[in-house]
Amino acid sequence: MFNEKAGVLAGQIWEALNENGCLTGKELKKVAKVKSEKELYLGLGWLLREDKLNIEEAEKDIQVCLK
Repeated sequence: MFNEKAGVLAGQIWEALNENGCLTGKELKKVAKVKSEKELYLGLGWLLREDKLNIEEAEKDIQVCLK
C-alpha cells in the first residue's frame, strides 16, 4: 500500500517541481496538494532514491529542485 502511495505522491511532487521550478518544502506541499509533511517526505524519499532531486537546507525549511 505504501509503495503505491509513495509513487503517486512522487508523481505529484515531480509535476509541481517541473511546472514551478525550485520550491521550499512549504511551497511544495501546497502546490503538489500533499496533505501532510509525512506524505511530502514519503514522496521526496522516492524521488531521492531515484536520484531525481537536489535538496538543500534553507532557513528553517528545505529547498527542492529537480536535477
